[in-house]
Amino acid sequence: MELSRRSLVASALAGGTSLMAGPWGLPTAIAQAAVGPTGKKYPFKKSINLWAFPYPQQMTLEQCLQLAKAAGFDGIELNYDLDSELSPKSGAAEFTQIRKMAEKIGIAISGMCSFLFWPYPLTANDPARAAKGLELAGKIAEAASDLGTENVLVVPGAVHIPWRTDYDPVPNDVCEKRAKEAVRKLIPAAEKLKVHLNMENIFFNGFLMTPMEMNAFVDSFQSEFVHVHFDTGNIMEYQFPEHWISILGKRIRNAHLKEFTKKGSDHSLEAFRPLLDGTTNWPAVLEAFDQTGYRGYLTFEYFHSYQHWPEALVYQTGDSLDRMLGRK
Repeated sequence: MELSRRSLVASALAGGTSLMAGPWGLPTAIAQAAVGPTGKKYPFKKSINLWAFPYPQQMTLEQCLQLAKAAGFDGIELNYDLDSELSPKSGAAEFTQIRKMAEKIGIAISGMCSFLFWPYPLTANDPARAAKGLELAGKIAEAASDLGTENVLVVPGAVHIPWRTDYDPVPNDVCEKRAKEAVRKLIPAAEKLKVHLNMENIFFNGFLMTPMEMNAFVDSFQSEFVHVHFDTGNIMEYQFPEHWISILGKRIRNAHLKEFTKKGSDHSLEAFRPLLDGTTNWPAVLEAFDQTGYRGYLTFEYFHSYQHWPEALVYQTGDSLDRMLGRK
């Protein structure tokens, strides 16, 4: 049962509880009820995806890095595309300059992500599209190495892509076969570049629908450079991230914190919410990560910046993560 501020104060007075100021200037009893009983500090690193910034329409990449640093993030995840400075238009020299810029600002690049796995799926029926996807995945790995990050998010395949009308469904067994062939082709370059290919759980793509399937897929390569990029929000519609984390265990090398609400009926990208504005059991999720020994980045992923005062989303997320991790 939720308690109003008035009833909390009344209860505190009746029980003789101290009403001295606690966090936020609230009486101690109210503050304790708000933050919960644990107050545990977690060792994870704070990160945010570039999609939460108005890049490149309103802000330069340098300004985004500076804002992320100012909001208290340890790292930022960059997104590879076809048109920006984070694309095939740039080479080793340009990516090295971006790495040096990030180092000067004092923020790490926590990983590389890309939407290009959807228009160019590694498991597409069209061989040309699949080949293009494999080529782009290789370029993303090269860019990651030049940018100084070891983490490359990989979407290994799709049975179905519900938001694309140009993708022919692929039978599950064929999808698995093609995905394994594609990842095997990427491993030699990943080993040479010393970057890790982290398979992301999607759920909406109909592939690797359980943590046991993900484990079997990753383990099949027997490579120290193939891991899991675990996304909390991508399974929230029907499952629960805290269950997956304990089963995936040490295979998790990088992670997205993507907030989701089970209360709505919208199952598009709009179902994802600002951090803490959803139904994710974050205390259980954080504890599950901690129990596996995970010590990497927790990256907030959101697909559009605020229309007005976009810096507010970045600062709000930084503040939310501070509270979740026990830094405040």
